[in-house]
Amino acid sequence: MAEILALVEARLRTALGEPDARAAVTFLGTDRIEVLRFLDGDLVRYATLGMSAQPMSDPTAVVADPLKGPRAELVLSVRGGLADTDQVLRKLAVLAASPQVEGLVVAPGASLDVGEPLWPGAPFTSVLVAESGGLVEDLELDAPLEPVRFLPLLPMTPNEAAWKRVRGAQELQEKWLSQGTDLRDPLRHSVALD
Repeated sequence: MAEILALVEARLRTALGEPDARAAVTFLGTDRIEVLRFLDGDLVRYATLGMSAQPMSDPTAVVADPLKGPRAELVLSVRGGLADTDQVLRKLAVLAASPQVEGLVVAPGASLDVGEPLWPGAPFTSVLVAESGGLVEDLELDAPLEPVRFLPLLPMTPNEAAWKRVRGAQELQEKWLSQGTDLRDPLRHSVALD
């Protein structure tokens, strides 16, 4: 586990630079989850570290396989200086712990809801999990371990989350794209939904 997390942190540093801050959260019955903060010009990037220590397993499986199963870390990018986005640290740790706590398999297209604003004044209470491989490349591990995927999180307003449940992740992403939505704006409003 420690070896995997060392490789994950090295991959994050290679892709995002040196973290300027880190926080750790431990929930009862789970491994420690850290959230690293990286500054990149006017962007602030938050990345979890610890979620990939154990593979995510099918919640219906009688016994979780200690080696096989998808592994992931979460990455959130927002524009800095517009809101107190550092308050998202605990919520990101909660989302990263959800595979251990709830037996959830976090995958692209999924919605993750924290039930409250992601940070003070945020119009978002949930995120859409996007495809990996963009900002931070997947980290290949020795077989039979699956690669660690770095999954971007796209904040959603409650209206967008409801629309996504009905129409699907692909249609919501197309709606954002067609309207030129700045998904990194921590104060943006919901897109016009028809």
